[in-house]
Amino acid sequence: MDPKLIEKYHVAAPRYTSYPTVPYWDIEGFEEEKWLHAVRGTFNHSNSRDGISLYIHLPFCESLCTYCGCNTRITRNHKVEEPYLKAVLKEWSMYLKIFGRQPIIRELHLGGGTPTFFSAENLEFLIKGLLKDAILHAEAEFGFEAHPANTTDEHLESLYNLGFKRLSLGVQDFDPLVQLVINRIQSVDDVARVTESARSKGYNSINYDLIYGLPHQTIAGLAATITATLELKPDRIAFYSYAHVPWVKPGQRRYTEKDLPSAEVKQQLYELGREMLKAGGYVEVGMDHFTLVTDSLYKAALEGLLHRNFMGYTQQYSKLMVGLGVSSISDSWSAFAQNVKKVEEYLEIVNSGRLPVFKGHILNAEDLIIRMHILNLMCKGKTSWTLAEAQTKALAAGLERMKLIEADGLVILEDTGMMVTETGKRFLRNICMALDSRLWANQPQTQLFSMAG
Repeated sequence: MDPKLIEKYHVAAPRYTSYPTVPYWDIEGFEEEKWLHAVRGTFNHSNSRDGISLYIHLPFCESLCTYCGCNTRITRNHKVEEPYLKAVLKEWSMYLKIFGRQPIIRELHLGGGTPTFFSAENLEFLIKGLLKDAILHAEAEFGFEAHPANTTDEHLESLYNLGFKRLSLGVQDFDPLVQLVINRIQSVDDVARVTESARSKGYNSINYDLIYGLPHQTIAGLAATITATLELKPDRIAFYSYAHVPWVKPGQRRYTEKDLPSAEVKQQLYELGREMLKAGGYVEVGMDHFTLVTDSLYKAALEGLLHRNFMGYTQQYSKLMVGLGVSSISDSWSAFAQNVKKVEEYLEIVNSGRLPVFKGHILNAEDLIIRMHILNLMCKGKTSWTLAEAQTKALAAGLERMKLIEADGLVILEDTGMMVTETGKRFLRNICMALDSRLWANQPQTQLFSMAG
């Protein structure tokens, strides 16, 4: 990899789980009634065909992982579980009234926080409450995120019996020093125990999250982590860049930029990991994801069915995604809405009978065009447009900026389409950023995003 390219594109860039990205939402133009109108419209149009996706944010953790950028609440008081889950079910009941008829659940995902902070019994209470007034899609897929050190056989058994077949384990790194600094302690044996137990119960897709660029991470340490990972052979691996955003997450101030690998070393970490994973039988899918050829995510990519939303990459496409719980984001395709971020405020609003939405964005015609092309690039590595689309102000300006990216060999531009080159896969965030008309129209005066690469 050309070091000059790495240096040139080592800039702050969004991860594009949405477009527009959250910092560029037109909050003043958002109204709850507009959001509800968008939800009803998308539900009526797509529920019978595609079903809907559900994301449940379970924010509680017993300890703070200092690298984490998620919305969390640190506590060892497990009495918080029941009131929170009851509030989530109340929020869901409000959406059921908005829909007006039974939703078809295509995908359900528990994220956090630490979903396995909650007891198996309470998670069963939540899932049964969510499903009792819904219909399951014939191809419904359920997944959850878990901490290897506190996931029990009871968790795995109970959730499997409720329909969960996908499991994502937050491994990050096995190096003891790295684990100590990021306060994420779990052994290879912990991860192996959960993996083997899940497989024996019938889980058919197990993902490990691995991060490169963590404080005190070394080439040798990462090589040992990936070697151990390859021996355990998860079905999927999310191998992604550490996002250093201490202005958003003060926990990251436990260490400084001096403790992080340099841009050059970080690139070496990425190249090492990528080559080891490919040599170990994994295929690169989308951005930062690697799968075995037997996994459904690979099959979806092969068939051009890969999708990306606030939950990340998925093989299940649904136009409506409802996020429940504190800080969750919902997506109706033509609008976004986010819930309040503090647990106490969330509980107060929901228990008073109101939706906990506090901000959002209604997409205009140009937003929808750019969103489609960014999603195509993220999922398929290519996109195409009509001549009429190319003449819209937003796309025309983006394609003009894309000529500079083409000159660096990252994309191939044609009259009505473009594709990402093999080199360009490494810079997918930068490529998509060229099309980001809202970012270019209002370039940030301070850093909003983590560094690409």
